[in-house]
Amino acid sequence: LKEQIFEALQSQFGLQLPTTPGMDTLACTEAAATGRLKVGICLGGNLFGSNPDAVFANRALSQLELNVQLSTTMNTGHVHGMSEDKIILPVLARDEEPEPTTQESMFNYVRLSDGGPRRIVGPRSEVEVIATLGQRLVPAAGVDWDAMRRTATIRDWIGQVVPGYEKIRHIEQSKQEFQIAGRTFHQPHFGTEDGRAVMHMHELPQLPGTGEGELRLMTVRSEGQFNTVVYEEQDLYRNQDRRDVILMHPDDMQRFRLSPDQPVTVRSDTGVMHDILARSFDQIRSGNALMYYPEANVLVGRQVDPQSKTPAFKSVVVRIESA
Repeated sequence: LKEQIFEALQSQFGLQLPTTPGMDTLACTEAAATGRLKVGICLGGNLFGSNPDAVFANRALSQLELNVQLSTTMNTGHVHGMSEDKIILPVLARDEEPEPTTQESMFNYVRLSDGGPRRIVGPRSEVEVIATLGQRLVPAAGVDWDAMRRTATIRDWIGQVVPGYEKIRHIEQSKQEFQIAGRTFHQPHFGTEDGRAVMHMHELPQLPGTGEGELRLMTVRSEGQFNTVVYEEQDLYRNQDRRDVILMHPDDMQRFRLSPDQPVTVRSDTGVMHDILARSFDQIRSGNALMYYPEANVLVGRQVDPQSKTPAFKSVVVRIESA
């Protein structure tokens, strides 16, 4: 899919795209720590809150000379990782955009979002900010940056280069949601040369063992948060009323001789968290534990899967000590 999009962008719009290797999120943070990367422009998100090893992330982002953050709401990344200069630019959220945008559901449906009134005077849309930067910095790139200020232009580009998104070009006129083609299969025919699926078998890696006094920790999000932004302490999914907790199987509570809500210290090879309340949770397998993301990022190391570059947020060996 990446190759198809890359080739279509070049052939449809006459662009010459770079082929030099880029950096993923964690690689950017590590480059900031060594001074190789000096300026960051963050389109939404929370680079501090989404990185593993929160102590390192804070120190690394603090090495930047300039960090510009385009945000729709405040988050922890605005007050941690304070670079030499930091600029926080409020931008318009989807429900206050001046032009129609689109949103995609987890079931591959794309629908139109009409936007709405501004909450406050001043913020621009992300599209306008990016197009303005493009016009000022790379005016000769072969892109009509004035046209790129319109979301309809971007939808037209998407429809021409991303397989399955053809209907997005006319969604502003049709007002009809659509399911992305090629994502759901009702017949055994696939997008390969012979139309047959290609199956792969992978060997599961051997997980590092846990010793006496150790558990395997997973970090999770709650019902009351969106990505790294926590809107409420309560977690309806797990019937919890606060987030400074570690949930473990009743057998492990007994093995560690812990009583409900007893404060403990949780340590990993990366970091430590004090005064965490130990709680029994029978829906987790013995030998494992659960804590909340992004608070528990301080415990998560920077080792990543070699192919996806994903940190092991779901497999962190931790030690439990009575406070």
